[in-house]
Amino acid sequence: MRTSVVKRKTYETDIEVEINLDGTGKNSIRTEIGFFDHMLCTFSKHSGIDIKLNCSGDLNVDYHHSVEDVGIVIGEALFKALGDKTGIKRFSNVILPMDDALILCAIDISGRPYFSYNVDFDSKTIGKFETELVEVFFNSLTMNLKANLHMVKIYGFNSHHIAEACFKSFALCLKDAISLTNVGSIPSVKGCI
Repeated sequence: MRTSVVKRKTYETDIEVEINLDGTGKNSIRTEIGFFDHMLCTFSKHSGIDIKLNCSGDLNVDYHHSVEDVGIVIGEALFKALGDKTGIKRFSNVILPMDDALILCAIDISGRPYFSYNVDFDSKTIGKFETELVEVFFNSLTMNLKANLHMVKIYGFNSHHIAEACFKSFALCLKDAISLTNVGSIPSVKGCI
């Protein structure tokens, strides 16, 4: 079973995450940031990855440390659970609509971290959640998953829909890329990724 547990404790955050890549999208997520919890639950549901996550952060400062560090631990947990990546499909892409928003997401679980993000928002916040934190989260996750991730807004005007389409498109991309379609084989001519 492809599972992992990662803990991270700093002066800014205290986080523990448990994941099961071969789950059904069950989740128990608590960061004390309402919109972020909603996005992480959406990610879990649509990726089929079971996630149990607790984060205590310095929210009296702002949300940045919690969002960034949650990205780090989820990326580390995914990387750890994938092991040597034997059998995974590796590549995937999706164009996902959500009402007015249309987001393109593409991933290569390559062992080489690279993040390209071309998503803009008309508003600076969704409730109290700063829209720039969407990029912060995916950058942290990508660097620690050691993957290539490209995310582009094709169009859209509602910030909630744009952010949610980012999380849903990533969920579907990741679900496909980690699927075991190359059983017994590492999907690289190098023999490792």
